[in-house]
Amino acid sequence: MVDVKWTIKGREFIHCNCAYGCPCQYNALPTQGNCRAIGVVEIEQGHHGDTRLDGLRCGMIVAWPGAIHEGGGEVVPIVDERASEEQRGALLRIMSGQDTEPGATFFQVFSTTFEKVHDPVFAPIEFEMDVDGRTARVNVPGWIEARGEPIVNPVTGTPHRARLTLPDGFEYDTCEVGRGWATATGPVSVSLSDSHAHFAKLHMTESGVVH
Repeated sequence: MVDVKWTIKGREFIHCNCAYGCPCQYNALPTQGNCRAIGVVEIEQGHHGDTRLDGLRCGMIVAWPGAIHEGGGEVVPIVDERASEEQRGALLRIMSGQDTEPGATFFQVFSTTFEKVHDPVFAPIEFEMDVDGRTARVNVPGWIEARGEPIVNPVTGTPHRARLTLPDGFEYDTCEVGRGWATATGPVSVSLSDSHAHFAKLHMTESGVVH
């Protein structure tokens, strides 16, 4: 049993180095043979026990030498500098898979695959996202600069709309699929160009995703 109850409701932008759609969603191996990604979550409503998390943001820079499930990964956790000490601790516990039932959320699943967890970064996180419009902009000064856009029809130039639906998913039930560009610096460096990005609404608890 999990002693501390928590909930996060908000929006998520994840951008990785795989082809549009991301093979992970189909139990396939990564496009490039490895996985490198950045992600940001904006919490509209949330709590960890008695600690409120409304309005805060968190993110991560991640890399695995092969497929995620093979392990050996590393992560740089990033927490909104506006968070109080209690909020920072709460977010780091959630992001590291603590206070969560095994396999219930992507935070917990990813945590079992990391060989190296770097010191957390506390920084301003600039984040703009339109889920339905499939656009996003992320800036964490000195750490991440990224953007997301719709996939474009190569003939007509019009935005192409695609979705992934995972009724029993541990990250989301539905996401909008697009493309993105990103650079990340620090102990885990990432350079991503015109590769998979997804835009999703989140509703997570310590026992799983609310569908």
